[in-house]
Amino acid sequence: MELSADWVVGFVDAEGCFHVSINRHPEMSVGYQVLPEFVVVQHHRDRQILMALKRFFGAGTVRRNHDDRDCFRIRNFDSLKKVCQFFLKHPLKTKKNVDFRKFRRIVLLMERKRHLSRDGLLQIINIAIKMNNAERPALEKVRQELLQTG
Repeated sequence: MELSADWVVGFVDAEGCFHVSINRHPEMSVGYQVLPEFVVVQHHRDRQILMALKRFFGAGTVRRNHDDRDCFRIRNFDSLKKVCQFFLKHPLKTKKNVDFRKFRRIVLLMERKRHLSRDGLLQIINIAIKMNNAERPALEKVRQELLQTG
């Protein structure tokens, strides 16, 4: 299956997600690790679409997600930069473009090593907490911990 750029944009607009999590990691300079990822989840019967996306982007993994769902995921930082370049050249059409732009800002901050400082990490959290229209209590907890140790 060969995918076109326009098809990928439409599919990701409907089914994709740009996500950033932050996990405690004592070996990191500020005690936390920033984990950006690009994700598409589909029913197992449509695994071939996820495999085609993996070929299209030349990166990522496809694996079982939950129950009858499979997941295509890119976490490699250099590959995420290429994903960002793709969606800059081929913009998403829905509100997902707003989340993508926030995601890209985080990737750019990480490229400048801002995630390795307390202030940079707070900046990243403040962006990530506003992504995907979801409550992010885990990010809020990390933010509060960083503010208290300030």
